[in-house]
Amino acid sequence: MAQRHAQIDSIIRVVTPENIAFEYRLAGPFRRLPALIIDWVICAAAFFVFMIVVSFTIGLLSGGLAVAIFVVASFVIQWFYGGLFETFMNGQTPGKRLTGIRVLTTEGQPINGMQAIMRNLFRGADLFPGLPCLGLIVMTLNNRSQRLGDLVSGTIVVVEQNSWLTGVARLEDPRAIQLAGYLPPNFIVSRPLARALATYVERRRFFSPLRRREVAKHLGEPLLRQFGLPADTSYDLLLCALYYRTFIADRGEDEKRLAEATAAAAQVNPFSQPFAQVQMEYKPPPLPQEQMVTIPQSPTRQF
Repeated sequence: MAQRHAQIDSIIRVVTPENIAFEYRLAGPFRRLPALIIDWVICAAAFFVFMIVVSFTIGLLSGGLAVAIFVVASFVIQWFYGGLFETFMNGQTPGKRLTGIRVLTTEGQPINGMQAIMRNLFRGADLFPGLPCLGLIVMTLNNRSQRLGDLVSGTIVVVEQNSWLTGVARLEDPRAIQLAGYLPPNFIVSRPLARALATYVERRRFFSPLRRREVAKHLGEPLLRQFGLPADTSYDLLLCALYYRTFIADRGEDEKRLAEATAAAAQVNPFSQPFAQVQMEYKPPPLPQEQMVTIPQSPTRQF
């Protein structure tokens, strides 16, 4: 039986620990070379300016001390320029930012300081004088375009997706804002989850209700279990509610908008009322997904 091979391209699929899958476009050698050249030019310009300043200050007093400072500055710039910038600029140097690429871990997470320093220290091995194309050879021999520094530190270089969040999307359904009030207040939204929420809410207007349920189910189903919400709660509304909590709910007019949304939801759907008011013995029949949000009911009181 013929073995099935994966398609060879520059797109990789990364599944994060939150079970969210993202597709990244790998930055190949020819995409990374301009960034490297820009960084070299910046380093050379910075060292040249530094050398002039030191020459006309310390150099006038002690030539030997000036030379020692030049050697130390050259060492620091050469070996720690990339590591420091990638640590404090979230995986980017000035050259990478200008060319639109970024360093991530192989799990799609932001890199830490140790990984940033390690991958840049191994740049000397990639540019080994006896074999100056060693880094390029290694990149062509693996399917993630990783040089030696990337393989050692567990990193990849991807094309930055600058337009993943174009602005705060408008939520048309007021029930999403109401449902946000029932989400756990101590739930922390990670960066991959925030990106998934922003991408979904930004694009959901192009989906039909059935397509929304299909797409939102992959993330909404585990979140329903985690939040302890009823199983027939709309996945689409849950993601919209979490999006509201993450990107909008900390604004100044949040309480006013929540009150207006609650009033509007009560007019549209008599069963979409705050938890404290759900005290009736009557339980409405469950409606299909995308039609209503089922709110957990309190024990029946005797009036």
